[in-house]
Amino acid sequence: MNILIGLLPAIGFIFIGLVFISSVIEKQWRAVCVSLTLEIVYTLFWFFLYVNKYQVFAQIIIYIITALVVLFTMASLIKYFPEEDEKQYDIEQFDEREHMFSRNQLQYHPDLASKFYAAHPEFKEIDHKINNQPELGEEGGRFYDKYFAAIPEASFRLLDRSRFLATGTAENDITNLSLEKLTQTIKFIAKFYGAADVGITKIKQYHLYSHRGRHSEYWGQKVKTTHKTAVVIVTAMDQELYRYSSSLPVLMESARKYVESAKIAHIIAEYLRMFGFESRSHVDGEYEVLCVPLSRDAGLGNVGRLGLFIHKNLGPCVRLSVVTTEAELPVSVNKPDESIEHFCRICKKCSDNCPTKSIPSDEKPVSRGFPHWSVHQETCYSYWKTIGTDCGFCIKVCPYNKPNTLLHKLARFYISRNPLNQRIALFIDDFLYGRKIKLPDKNPDLFSIAKRKYS
Repeated sequence: MNILIGLLPAIGFIFIGLVFISSVIEKQWRAVCVSLTLEIVYTLFWFFLYVNKYQVFAQIIIYIITALVVLFTMASLIKYFPEEDEKQYDIEQFDEREHMFSRNQLQYHPDLASKFYAAHPEFKEIDHKINNQPELGEEGGRFYDKYFAAIPEASFRLLDRSRFLATGTAENDITNLSLEKLTQTIKFIAKFYGAADVGITKIKQYHLYSHRGRHSEYWGQKVKTTHKTAVVIVTAMDQELYRYSSSLPVLMESARKYVESAKIAHIIAEYLRMFGFESRSHVDGEYEVLCVPLSRDAGLGNVGRLGLFIHKNLGPCVRLSVVTTEAELPVSVNKPDESIEHFCRICKKCSDNCPTKSIPSDEKPVSRGFPHWSVHQETCYSYWKTIGTDCGFCIKVCPYNKPNTLLHKLARFYISRNPLNQRIALFIDDFLYGRKIKLPDKNPDLFSIAKRKYS
């Protein structure tokens, strides 16, 4: 016990020091100030106790602190969360025609607009208002920049012109093929070309859109597939650039990673076709599947309150692509990380900071036949067009959006154990980084960022 009492001040001093150093490296200046202040107070407190160590009151305080630390440490290691409802839901497929991106395209196709609004008159008025706003990256948006706004637009044009790469003809079957080795190679390919993580899951009906709606040539077509499994590809975005949310660097980084994730998906789909398996890549602007539930079912993380996929190590600062294939590849053994969902229930930081209150602050609402979080896409997308970027402020403020360093790995492990840990971790996150985060009113110096990071 005496050894522990002797080590306790040093352990605390080192830990707070690591928080300070980590905050300096990450340029989290509020956390720097808070941790430095805490380090000074902590040092003075233990110095006072040491000077008075022979006083009864000091010894009592030291023993109480030591006992509490031991108890909290033991409690923090307990793995427990209340059991979730195991009810099986009859999930209704989502119609891509109802997606805000698809509805935004209807302004260029009056015949399709007439059909859609005849079936969905409730969307007509709000869509008309949104259509009157500038498109993302166009002049008129709050964060428009003559030179840099064209970069993401060029990326999205590239994605649009490369949509034909999503499909192809499978070559002759190759005999004596090990699906285990094929799967290992697919995972290698994904990471070799820049993926942060990859998972595989069986395809279920609710993973598919019911109908396509993003492009006029196949608008309204029913989605059908004979594919058995899906390879989910996770590409990490630059968290430093996302600290500038909601300004232009967010749209630039988002577009960059959509291109990167598309490249990986196209290569893996072509690779599988070389072995005789019909395969299809699903990338930005060319999806037949919903990436978020596929990522969850592949055991890569879970769906957060903000309606986005939260990766178990990288948080929501990721982009996703998928390859579906008729090959019955071995599926990932990992299960969805339920601790993420529990944390999202108490956190609500994304909801509190959303500039349009598009993120629900209460329990999961029921839609399409099952309870789940999703954003109010009309107010969210309207704000995107007002500012001229894809916002990403919810990603910025999410406590999971931290670098995958040792310190933050320890924090993720800590909150994955039980609800008490999660409440303590949320308090610490608010204390270090703030609860209410200020929105930017202008772009950072884009040329300085370009010079510092990429020259």
